Amino acid sequence: MSEFTVGDADFLLDGRPVRLLSGALHYFRVHEAQWGHRLAMLRAMGLNCVETYVPWNLHEPRPGEFRDVEALGRFLDAAHREGLWAIVRPGPYICAEWENGGLPHWLTGHPRTRDERFLRPVEDWFRRLLPEVVSRQADRGGPVIMVQVENEYGSFGSDAEYLGRLADLLRSEGVTVPLCTSDGPEDHMLGGGSVPGVLATVNFGSHARGAFASLRRHRGDGPLMCMEFWCGWFDHWGGEHVVRDPAEAAATLREILECGASVNLYMAHGGTSFAGWAGANRGGGWMHDGPLQPDVTSYDYDAPVDEYGRPTEKFWRLREVFAEYADGPLPEVPPAPAPLGEPAEVRLDGWASLSAVLEARGGPEGTYPVPPTFEELDVDRGVVRYEVTVPGPRQPYPLTARGLRDLAVVYVDGERAGVLTEDEDRLKEPVAGHARVQLWVESLGRVNYGPLTGEPKGITGGLLHERQYLHGVRARGLRLDALDDIEGLAFRALPGDASPGLYRAGVTVRGAGDACLDLPGWTRGFVWINGFDLGRYWSAGPQRSLYVPGPVLRAGTNEVWVLELDQASVTPPVLRPVPANPAGENPPASP
Repeated sequence: MSEFTVGDADFLLDGRPVRLLSGALHYFRVHEAQWGHRLAMLRAMGLNCVETYVPWNLHEPRPGEFRDVEALGRFLDAAHREGLWAIVRPGPYICAEWENGGLPHWLTGHPRTRDERFLRPVEDWFRRLLPEVVSRQADRGGPVIMVQVENEYGSFGSDAEYLGRLADLLRSEGVTVPLCTSDGPEDHMLGGGSVPGVLATVNFGSHARGAFASLRRHRGDGPLMCMEFWCGWFDHWGGEHVVRDPAEAAATLREILECGASVNLYMAHGGTSFAGWAGANRGGGWMHDGPLQPDVTSYDYDAPVDEYGRPTEKFWRLREVFAEYADGPLPEVPPAPAPLGEPAEVRLDGWASLSAVLEARGGPEGTYPVPPTFEELDVDRGVVRYEVTVPGPRQPYPLTARGLRDLAVVYVDGERAGVLTEDEDRLKEPVAGHARVQLWVESLGRVNYGPLTGEPKGITGGLLHERQYLHGVRARGLRLDALDDIEGLAFRALPGDASPGLYRAGVTVRGAGDACLDLPGWTRGFVWINGFDLGRYWSAGPQRSLYVPGPVLRAGTNEVWVLELDQASVTPPVLRPVPANPAGENPPASP
């Protein structure tokens, strides 16, 4: 058993100075059967540590209902087997381009402060989670050497009592390894997010010397560490694919290490936001209160290890830098996972309308004076059908979904009438009464960063006909996880048009392996293969296919479900091998 401590200038392992060369890898964004391979890739890049967040909302979907909290412990055990230390960042808030920043939807309205309505659920959650961490601390022979208190709290608030109580909670529940905080290098962020007696670290993507100088203005001693070195970035639906030049990233890494600092690559391997857990941001500059920017399903992040677990040019550039700080030769790079043998067409053979799916798998329907939010209907990820009657007779007037979050496909008397968004919340064609109006509203991901984290989803401002509010709104929600098993759901023959709904299909593969699923002509929805939710697809791009981990597939027949929420395609989806890797398994020539 080793003792990991924080010295005046260095991290110490049994009294000897050590430098943390860490990489972020989220266990919840990688299929468990692939953890070992991805961790081995980190070792081969020259890292001695792995860092992971813990998403509270994944593990406690409803108050007191815990799901597979033990996954964190299994991941830490896997890291230990690969010879890596581990940093755990349990939140309760994690950002991470994850739904609601990891906070449960049922806590909406209770911000991250000392308010007992927030702290009491946090205490219950940590008391359930922390045994997975405590039992694997370095002083017990495990890999965990450091635990973070909150996450970038200085970007949100300045409640020092709240941070202090979180630190005390971690200690009282048995965490004995060093604690840390991480914030942007701005003075107000470091001032608002730091805890006396707890190591402060900084997050940045460039200008390392300036960032560490800011940290030193607040902390005159202690090891320097960049807890998040942003060596890549993430994508938004409807935006451009973001990349960072590998040579530039390597130069910044070198600058960090020349400062004598430790580092955590964010991300070393991004993975995939399966099952609709991708979050969203808001534009609008420093206030982050502008247009919604939903995050794509892929969390490739332009990381050195790509979404498929393969080395990129950035991997080799960063490996060259890390090799200069290694005690000996770096491990060999493990071979990439085997790809699917050959493309295979997905054969559609059944269909159920959205209404039929809602009847079979949705929550209870109720009638409300005004539209209830997703949170009031206990919907974290999924859709809500709102239905209202426009009384008549009356003239055609505009119909508006005020405060819409995020997107609604609208039907008037059973006919598709258009798509509404936050920015275009009024139907183009007016509606005359008497009419029956349905709005299928979809959450595109809850905001994960900024002052609007925790905002409600659905129709938050009411339905208006002309200037008059419509009441007696019928609403029913469909959670995505209700479709992880469709046993007993009745399917009909395929429709003759592009109707939305749940499509049942099959695909036969030979030599199962890592694959991509293409959905040409399909608009927007989710896909399951053998009950595993691959996440959201959307024709808006820039993501054009969904990653299918090899362990999800089996040789022979595989069951596929496609939930199309807008307009389907006559072209069947296609399963194909993952694309070729330009970087290969050999390093490119030095620049």
